[in-house]
Amino acid sequence: MASRVDVTPAAADLMRRLREAHGPLMFHQSGGCCDGSAPMCYLEGEFRTGGSDVLLESLAIEGVPEPIRFWMSAAQFALWKHTHLTVDVVPGRGSGFSLEAPEGVRFLIRSRLLTERELAELG
Repeated sequence: MASRVDVTPAAADLMRRLREAHGPLMFHQSGGCCDGSAPMCYLEGEFRTGGSDVLLESLAIEGVPEPIRFWMSAAQFALWKHTHLTVDVVPGRGSGFSLEAPEGVRFLIRSRLLTERELAELG
């Protein structure tokens, strides 16, 4: 089954640690510049989503009891709808309110074009 979002093992490990420390999580991917283009991790519901956002994926992370929902602004989705995203984690601190900031690491997106088969499955 095709997906729009996956995570690396390192990102999944960090998500488990953040979930244990803070509670249920969510991500939001905006289209801003600089750190505004990084995926931001929040407590579930801390970032308000609405009609201007698209739910890309409900991530099932082993060891996390509930799905971690990954949202994107609708304007950004219009530009990235053909793109598969992989959430990764790298050393360094981003700016902003993402929960991983105090850990000395930051989430980032690695992307590739969706294949024709994936696009057809995702509709």
